[in-house]
Amino acid sequence: MKYIDIENWKRKDHYNYFKQLDYPHFSICGNLDISNFYKYIIEKELPFFISLLYTATKTANSIKEFRFRIREDKVIEHEIVSPSFTVMAQEEVFSFCTSNFTEEFKRFKNNTLNEIEKVKNNISIEDEPGRDDLLYVTSVPWVTFTSITHPIHMKPVDSIPRISWGKYFEEGGKIKLPLSVQAHHALVDGIHVGQFFNAFQEILNNPSEYL
Repeated sequence: MKYIDIENWKRKDHYNYFKQLDYPHFSICGNLDISNFYKYIIEKELPFFISLLYTATKTANSIKEFRFRIREDKVIEHEIVSPSFTVMAQEEVFSFCTSNFTEEFKRFKNNTLNEIEKVKNNISIEDEPGRDDLLYVTSVPWVTFTSITHPIHMKPVDSIPRISWGKYFEEGGKIKLPLSVQAHHALVDGIHVGQFFNAFQEILNNPSEYL
């Protein structure tokens, strides 16, 4: 973790402008082609959600703007961010779950499976106090959404990005997945979300190179 020198930061003016807005978050939704990815994980018998979770987290870590966080009047850059995601437990009640990110997919998969099993019988919707080296991730596998918004803390304003995907669908002979990215505009711009979508798609196109 390191602190950003805001006075000499190229985003200084953008940061100061968007930070003072009542609601500084923005969201972009789009469809990704998961045809190659879906075929690969079926062949390799890999878990769909965890494979996507790894892909989303790996992509976010490759773009430094997704690792920026606001702490009071300072901006920090984390070296690595990890996913905090929702898990469906019994009686249609979900729990929060966190898994530390590792570059090695097999290790990440096994660790995440273990964390999921822990929370299924120990439901929690409490954030870990003081921790912001996270990405908030959720899936809505019942809806092929075209937009989505997320609740956030406003006092102070939460600066952790939200990443979501919905129900996949077929279109033009391809399998597509709706994906949403919500982020704090003082730290992230549309170009960075565009980079996220492009990098995410690269992994989906070539899953054997990454998973």
